[in-house]
Amino acid sequence: MKKRIVIIDDHPIVRQGFTQLINQEDDLIVVGEAEDAAGAFELVERLKPDLALIDLSLKNSNGIELIKDLSHLYPDFLMLVISLHEESVYAERSLRAGAKGFIMKAEATENVMTAIRMVLQGDIYLSGSMRNRILHSITSGGNPRNKKNMEEYLSDRELQVLQAVGRGASTKEIADDLNLSIKTIETYKSHLKQKLSLKNSTELMQYAVEWYLKNVR
Repeated sequence: MKKRIVIIDDHPIVRQGFTQLINQEDDLIVVGEAEDAAGAFELVERLKPDLALIDLSLKNSNGIELIKDLSHLYPDFLMLVISLHEESVYAERSLRAGAKGFIMKAEATENVMTAIRMVLQGDIYLSGSMRNRILHSITSGGNPRNKKNMEEYLSDRELQVLQAVGRGASTKEIADDLNLSIKTIETYKSHLKQKLSLKNSTELMQYAVEWYLKNVR
């Protein structure tokens, strides 16, 4: 029997493209698509698929939070992140949230199919460079001095706020998007300045914009 897959991505053309590619395989079939978290929950509950391909940027929702929620409700459900977001920043976070792999959308089709099949077989898929990065982190004891990117020490919520600041969202817009109070967002911004050794809001904005352009495409 073919393994049943759902695709969670906010771009219809991307969903269509992956659906066509996957449906060409003899052992795989796409049985549903969704653009946001609400649609994802409905698909998983109704269709009981074997695997979900999940992008991190979704309509009115966040992929990391979706993965956490699905993992909590369905502990054995298999999820593979496929994203334009930088692997070095988001792969480990995706695994901690409950995904079983991370692959960049820019990867060749055969690599995407390899990732899907590895996760379906119960393995974890990461690129070779990311596997080495995590192994080095483990063997070095997770010492921050051995890490190149301080963003790795931000919480998932802090990273969401940094990303939102980088794309130019106001404090109120960020609060509305994350269903949090303005005061809470200001607190996260203070944490960001402290963790990233930034002196003021102007430096935070400059840092966030540069980071966004580098890591979120």
